[in-house]
Amino acid sequence: MQHDDPPHDDRPLGRSILRGLRCRCPACGEGRVLRGYLKVRDACPACGEDLSHQRADDGPAYLTILIVGHLMIPLMAAFFIAFRPEPWQMIALFGTGSIVLSAALLPLMKGMLVAIQWSRRMHGFGGGDPVHD
Repeated sequence: MQHDDPPHDDRPLGRSILRGLRCRCPACGEGRVLRGYLKVRDACPACGEDLSHQRADDGPAYLTILIVGHLMIPLMAAFFIAFRPEPWQMIALFGTGSIVLSAALLPLMKGMLVAIQWSRRMHGFGGGDPVHD
């Protein structure tokens, strides 16, 4: 019985996710995906890859909330048990921490979701020749 090799993945998911988390073009890894804080460019300034197909929508916000919540809730509980701070101290510390962490993660999550969509050929990213490394 002959074993067929799986087809070559010209858009590896892992590499694309890492490039997306760096807010770089999933195709070349050089150009910036975002122009401004969260606005996705229409095309990569380095290789010209069309990025206008992306449909990240609310996904980055959901992922950011998920990550921030899973980090902050255990920290809040541990901090409260260890130090018994006043409510205003908890609000000031963890409110500020949540805002800062959310602001830092949101563009990374957007870049990652655009890269995942590109890698899996979603929403019109499937056309054209295999992309260069």
